[in-house]
Amino acid sequence: MNTKRTELKVSAIRNGTVIDHIPAESVFQVFKILNLDASDKQVYFGTNLESKKYGKKGLIKISDTYFKPRETNKIALVAPNATLIEIKDYDVVRKGKVRLPHQIDGIVKCFNPKCVTNNQKVSTSFLVTQDHKGEMKLFCKYCEKTMAKENIEFI
Repeated sequence: MNTKRTELKVSAIRNGTVIDHIPAESVFQVFKILNLDASDKQVYFGTNLESKKYGKKGLIKISDTYFKPRETNKIALVAPNATLIEIKDYDVVRKGKVRLPHQIDGIVKCFNPKCVTNNQKVSTSFLVTQDHKGEMKLFCKYCEKTMAKENIEFI
């Protein structure tokens, strides 16, 4: 009997976080905004993985790491359908989708070069909105310009 292996198995992590359902094209952006390239923890990642729900997806597993709201807000901005799974002693202790906050403070740069936040020591502040097509937009509270997802630059 010839049985072929059809799944890739990745080691379970004892403690840490799994970020699942990342759009395949956003995996490296999530990796970068969380500074995982500088992490001394074990980090596993995969991209273009098969997903019944999304077609293709990405996945990142980080040992001994749990994210604060600042980091989960960053994830939500680039991967709004991502799921965070927290693991302790190999057991899932918390699982849930990231949520776009109503307001983002101090993590995204305003794309308007004339904005006060780009010219003085003023922390950025954006309202998270949607346009008529349901696309996420960031509205700067200072210069009142609206920024699209593709213009987001993390501080």
